[in-house]
Amino acid sequence: MTLIKSLYAGIASASFALVAFPAIAGEDDVQIVASFSILGDMVEEVVGDLANVTTIVGPDADAHVYQPSVADAKAVAKADIIFVNGLGFETWSDTLISESGTDATVHVATDGITPVKVDGEIDPHAWNSLSNGVVYVTNVADVLKAAMPEHADQIAANADAYIAELEALDAETKSKLADLPADRRTVVTAHDAFGYLADAYGLTFLAPVGIDTEAEPSAKDLAILIDQLKAEGAAALFVENITSPALVQQISDETGIVIGGRLFSDALSERGGPATSYLAMFQHNLGTLMNALGEPAS
Repeated sequence: MTLIKSLYAGIASASFALVAFPAIAGEDDVQIVASFSILGDMVEEVVGDLANVTTIVGPDADAHVYQPSVADAKAVAKADIIFVNGLGFETWSDTLISESGTDATVHVATDGITPVKVDGEIDPHAWNSLSNGVVYVTNVADVLKAAMPEHADQIAANADAYIAELEALDAETKSKLADLPADRRTVVTAHDAFGYLADAYGLTFLAPVGIDTEAEPSAKDLAILIDQLKAEGAAALFVENITSPALVQQISDETGIVIGGRLFSDALSERGGPATSYLAMFQHNLGTLMNALGEPAS
């Protein structure tokens, strides 16, 4: 069992609120590490300027295949608090954390979320449901309030305001996607990153690659998918910011299904892009989906 899996197993059986976290002296210097950009943005929204937040896997980078650097090891070694996604997402983090010699406490942000399975494997992309996003934020806030009690009121206020924004966008997403007809609800992406979005908002996502972008589709599996799409159709294809568009382009060429744009699945965009925060990412993805699915391509 990997370190991350054992950590998850140990933490998942208890509520974050029931775990005792040591208060950290000198809160202004608290060092927090988040495993990837989407989680890092959530942490920053909750903690504000009360701590320094470092993200390991940055914007437009693929956490599935990430190789930590020396700088990452140094950041983890200096950390007071580490947040990981869990659910098997960060396959590299067990080694990074154990070999850094860090004294940081490690916390799984998906605690309390019911996992979705894709082809029998747990889908780690839980943030692609905004109701799950609320769970992430609540868990992060509970950890930080316990670790920084002198700032508990400010952290709670930050979290409450952020959760209100997430819940409003969740309601908007449900309202807009609810009006799509049945024949405009099936889409194709490069890898299976949107199982939670599909479950939360009534869509069907197909992909030639499973939950891990490191895998390669077999020629047989790709041919089966293409035959299925030719027979049953799909409303649109989408490329992702962390994967090569070549595979999706091939599917488009062979099926005639139009590419409807680019979705952000596992990482935020670089500065200046359309998805520089978790909220902006979801707003971009919703707009991209609606533009492609709202009306049949001419």
